[in-house]
Amino acid sequence: MEKYLNALKKVMEEGSMKPNRTGIDTKSLFGMQMRYNMKDGFPAVTTKKLIFNSVKAELLWFISGSRDIKELHERNCHIWDANYEADYWKPRAEFEGDLGRVYGVQWRSFKSPYSDKPIDQLKQAIDKIKNNPNSRRIIVSAWNPADLDKMALPPCHILYQFYVNNEKLSIQMDQRSCDMFLGVPFNIASYSLLLHLVAQVTDLEPYEFVHTMGDAHIYENHFEQVKTQLEREPKPLPTLELNPEIDDIDDFEMDDIKLKNYKHHPHIKGEMAV
Repeated sequence: MEKYLNALKKVMEEGSMKPNRTGIDTKSLFGMQMRYNMKDGFPAVTTKKLIFNSVKAELLWFISGSRDIKELHERNCHIWDANYEADYWKPRAEFEGDLGRVYGVQWRSFKSPYSDKPIDQLKQAIDKIKNNPNSRRIIVSAWNPADLDKMALPPCHILYQFYVNNEKLSIQMDQRSCDMFLGVPFNIASYSLLLHLVAQVTDLEPYEFVHTMGDAHIYENHFEQVKTQLEREPKPLPTLELNPEIDDIDDFEMDDIKLKNYKHHPHIKGEMAV
């Protein structure tokens, strides 16, 4: 995870202080890219503990197309609680547990202004990987301008694209807003996991996750935590193990996904800005 740590250091050293909607200023740098080859191991941060159970739970929740926080809670995942409880969102929730038309809804039932039939972008992407792997249009977008006010949180990771070459599958994710301390290690693991899941159901080898970042920032109340993290020596990367019997993206369950030999430094606590 040296690439992530180098990016973290670069933002700390070269970023400019900027205000934002949360009221907590950030050091911010615009336009960065990191590449993670899955042959090097699964890119779970080792200089602090990654809560991989939450990574699995949220990704499977996205894949299910759900907007209901109760389904996250059933997987013992509470990372969306602060957004659900936010004062700006509560009056707009349509039912108890509603987070609005967030990521999974856009991935699996994107609304078209021209048709009442929702668009299952993830299914279409998997079909293209199988049947038209050289397409340059294997894209899933979470950024739907018509739905932004119908979400507890507008998407930070706004779009991803698959690329097939020599029986290997890669994914590039574009992220507009990148919380380098709290969010980005989680995002790296989540999209690397998505790459592995899709690769398995399309009979391809997971190759590379390319992470393209817009506003990469560190919140002022995370400066000390980042300093601590940068002082730690990275450990060898773990490996990912999937249930080989699964051949449909909708069939993966929590127990089908395991992180093996994950060695890490202790957890570093940091408050999420909402």
